[in-house]
Amino acid sequence: MLSRFKLPLLCLGAMVVWSAASPASAEEWTRKTAHGGELSRSVDRDGNVYTGSTTRTGPNGGTYTSNSTCKVGVVDRCSRSYSATGPNGKTVSGQRYSAAGPFGGRSVGSFTGPNGNTVRGFRRWRR
Repeated sequence: MLSRFKLPLLCLGAMVVWSAASPASAEEWTRKTAHGGELSRSVDRDGNVYTGSTTRTGPNGGTYTSNSTCKVGVVDRCSRSYSATGPNGKTVSGQRYSAAGPFGGRSVGSFTGPNGNTVRGFRRWRR
């Protein structure tokens, strides 16, 4: 007879072995957009850490770039930074940090507009 703790521990052990044995992987692609721009994405995975970047170029010369990193675990942690430049040369940028676990999560970020003003925000949620 299995005790009530042996089966969950066996499952947990199998998950740890599976995640430790998973190889690194990467994917990268570029495509044209519907209105004449271009979109490029890159995603890389090394164990339980995911990194990615996105670059979008518009037909009028505007660009958008985003970089992110996530670490998956009992508490998932992610950071993302982004910036955009319009065809007129004005730039906006921002960053966001978040953590989510079994009981909820938190997120904090900032956004800087084309006039240089920065807005900061914080959010907490429960599951």
